[in-house]
Amino acid sequence: MGTGGQGLRRPRGLALHLIVLTKARARRLWLHAQRLDESAAFGAGAEATRAAVEHLGYVQIDTINVIERCHHQILYTRIPAYRREDLRQAQSVDKSVFEYWTHALSYVPTRDLRFHVSDMYRYRRWNHPWFGPVKKGDLRRVLDRIRKYGALTIRDIDDDVLVEKEHEWASRKPSKRALQLAFYRGLVTISQRTGMLKTYELMTRHFGGQRLPRAASERETADHLIDRALRAQAVVSLESICYLDARRKRGVARLIEARVRRDELVP
Repeated sequence: MGTGGQGLRRPRGLALHLIVLTKARARRLWLHAQRLDESAAFGAGAEATRAAVEHLGYVQIDTINVIERCHHQILYTRIPAYRREDLRQAQSVDKSVFEYWTHALSYVPTRDLRFHVSDMYRYRRWNHPWFGPVKKGDLRRVLDRIRKYGALTIRDIDDDVLVEKEHEWASRKPSKRALQLAFYRGLVTISQRTGMLKTYELMTRHFGGQRLPRAASERETADHLIDRALRAQAVVSLESICYLDARRKRGVARLIEARVRRDELVP
């Protein structure tokens, strides 16, 4: 599916004539949507970093590090003058991007924060098995510590009673998992990152508000997912729009069908 008269798929049950794209044409459309067919499409500096993340919808944060970490490579290929400092400026000073979960941990445009608030509230209701060991007291302690002493990293916590790791990515400090739970619940955000070391700050204090913005409705979120995919990919499918987000497929499929009927999408 795509806008502007191009596409690959149609929603099931819609008896429409399909427009067939050659692989070469689909590739050109995708490269243009990714802004990989022109030089310095977003300009330079922290503003270019913000613009690139907003256009792409999110940039996955990855630990893969051969030449450079994956997220820096994604930005560098689209911003020739990109420097690591530009991302730090966007995240920690301008606060135009923030970290949260998409299909993986990612840099997300701050303008899209409201589309993630419902997931933050879901984590407050959902007893995820990974966070089973986190006691209410553990969560309260790390939040009180940040509230009283300011932003911190896991290295700043030196009074934990160490435990054995249950997983290769786990920490022997119980506070690490409590901080992660606070992050997924939208109680704290990552205000700064040095390599893989995260600095945690209260979400409201970082962004200067009293509370989280109002959560987008499921309909608004589904529309956002479609628009984000079309903007960054040009040619999309239900699977690519809802990658690792199966619970939203039904709602997104209904909106796709409605857009096709209005000739806003071409299968």
